[in-house]
Amino acid sequence: MLYALICDDVPGSLPLRKQARPAHLERLQALQADGRLVLAGPFPSVESEDPGDAGFSGSLIVAEFESYDAARQWASEDPYTLAGVYAQVTIKPFKQVFPQ
Repeated sequence: MLYALICDDVPGSLPLRKQARPAHLERLQALQADGRLVLAGPFPSVESEDPGDAGFSGSLIVAEFESYDAARQWASEDPYTLAGVYAQVTIKPFKQVFPQ
């Protein structure tokens, strides 16, 4: 089943995000290589593709996991979680309608 991981950043966590980004992207690339990643990306804190020092307010990941518990486990081991970037991760089952 697909799950949406809605991740909220700790305010001012841009330096932590930058440091953990390579390891975070590596995990996402592994999901993609397994054919389980639907989409992933950050929420800019301002209306800009490159928010600069304004940074990001969180991230969204939609991916396939065996269960809610598996999604929760994956999120708990994410480098952004371990580095203290994420203040909270909300996980919800997700039903993709479009694109088909």
